[in-house]
Amino acid sequence: MLIQFSATIAPDHALAVLVGDDLALSAGAKGLDASSGAYLTGALKKAGFTGAKGKIQVLSALPSQSYASLIAVGAGALSDLNGLVLESVAGSLFHAIKSAGIADVTLDLTGFSAEQAASVRFAIALASFRFDKYFGQAKRDKGPTLKSVTIVTGDVAAAETAFVPLKGIADGVLLARNLVSEPANVLYPQSYADILKGYESLGLKVEVLGEKEMTDLGMHSLLGVGLGSSKESKLVILQWNGAGDAQPVAFVGKGVTFDTGGISIKPAEGMEDMKWDMGGSAAVSGTMVALASRKAKVNAVGIVGLVENMPDGNAQRPGDVVTAMSGTTIEVINTDAEGRLVLADALWYCQDRFKPQFMIDLATLTGAMIIALGTDYAGVFSNNDDLAGKLAEASKSVGENTWRMPLPPQYEKQIDSKIADIRNIGGRPGGSITAALFLQRFVNNVPWAHIDIAPTAWTNEQRVTTVPEGGTGFGVRTLDALVKAYYEN
Repeated sequence: MLIQFSATIAPDHALAVLVGDDLALSAGAKGLDASSGAYLTGALKKAGFTGAKGKIQVLSALPSQSYASLIAVGAGALSDLNGLVLESVAGSLFHAIKSAGIADVTLDLTGFSAEQAASVRFAIALASFRFDKYFGQAKRDKGPTLKSVTIVTGDVAAAETAFVPLKGIADGVLLARNLVSEPANVLYPQSYADILKGYESLGLKVEVLGEKEMTDLGMHSLLGVGLGSSKESKLVILQWNGAGDAQPVAFVGKGVTFDTGGISIKPAEGMEDMKWDMGGSAAVSGTMVALASRKAKVNAVGIVGLVENMPDGNAQRPGDVVTAMSGTTIEVINTDAEGRLVLADALWYCQDRFKPQFMIDLATLTGAMIIALGTDYAGVFSNNDDLAGKLAEASKSVGENTWRMPLPPQYEKQIDSKIADIRNIGGRPGGSITAALFLQRFVNNVPWAHIDIAPTAWTNEQRVTTVPEGGTGFGVRTLDALVKAYYEN
């Protein structure tokens, strides 16, 4: 679908204008109302339309006008039309015109700033995501008829300039959504690494470690997870250098491309959803693409541990003991608590090699997080109040809900082992907390946060107007906002 800026209104398109509370008219709507002898306000009053945020009213074409139809977009208080409010309104417009079977629409933003026009284009790019690459032609033909959205603005060049960094962020979010949506026979460690290598054209440095290199490094915690798979495990290191010799920030992602649970096998029902158990790695990959695309003035490292957790004669068994890169020995009680085993080595490798300002890991780590917070919030665990506070502000600014969780030391005893340094799972109570405490054992005096995105990486229904059903790309916008607000030079 084409989304573009223009200085003029296309006469054969459906025309959309913004209308505020109590029928307060935007500049474009005022001009239309004046030229039609107050037809617009009269028709809206007759329809009972008030301009409430997110409400849409489709009207017949105005007398003597060639527009295909007229769409009033409820914007709420026009003076508050910025940021997330504007994104929500733009998303509502997109879904309304898609449902109405309209092919081409022009949104008149006369009188609004170039930055506001860019925000609308950004929101529509996110709202229009649809993972349909495996549809046959017949099913594809039954899809949305919307072909183009044109945004009229007083300064097209300024709007294009304002959109450049937003496009980079959108590209990162959409990459994450696409990665999460791919089936596991298509997206496995090697093919995933190949996709990431393709982003070297943005200026990213992409390094791929195979099983031999990881064995030499002593990464037996990560490697143990993939023993039952025919697919070789990989560790991919993404580097963006936008700030000279400055100390980098670092992001680490769990990338279990399919999780059967291994020998501790999951129930068959719903197992197909385990293709998105690599959602943390997708968020890290998308963040790195966003930073590189918008040429962020920061040095950043993204590390993703890519494995497939399968059962076969070579698979890791409950009761096995493995030695992590840190030298810590781990008793594997449950092979379905595998994500933390992947992250243990990835976190240690990250801090050992790159000495970052901070590390943030993202993972679809625990079902217990969904029980605790539902499906609208990700859980945040941190050893550093300053970093946790910055993360909270960043996530709030982009509408990605997070909630800080505790790391109580008295829960540590749940992951003590009788035959090794640590066991990979505690009891059922506080399962998300003990998982985070396990990860903290592999953090060595570095400000760190763990974001459990099990509740938010995927949605079975539209969550907000810019997040349709499917992979959400949750985390990309938060991490990008964190970097932009606090860490760019």
